Amino acid sequence: MADHLKVPANKVEGCVSQVWLSLEVKADGLIYWVADSDSQLTKGLAALLVQGLSGCRPEEVVALNPSFIELLGLKQSLTPSRNNGFFNMLRLMQRKAAMVIAANREGEVTEKRVEAKTANGEARVI
Repeated sequence: MADHLKVPANKVEGCVSQVWLSLEVKADGLIYWVADSDSQLTKGLAALLVQGLSGCRPEEVVALNPSFIELLGLKQSLTPSRNNGFFNMLRLMQRKAAMVIAANREGEVTEKRVEAKTANGEARVI
């Protein structure tokens, strides 16, 4: 992940470690994720989400039920704080995907990056 993407709008809140997530929207409307963390374990958890959710339609990301976390056995394998961080990563990805949907409705998204502008869910296409 490029350093210029490590901005507050991409930072995952509620994680023990520093974690950033950003996305890119391709011309076909699919989204691709990048992530980074200062912790190897958290970097690996973020990579699970990046690999699993890259190439999805934004609607698929938003609709994803977080119950898959238990089905994978992650909840039982991680400390409560790491579980919370993983859940917060997923929630940030879902919020960003929802912003892409909103921006698409306004005709603003092609192959541009979509970043959070404010904590209240507004979107900015750059």
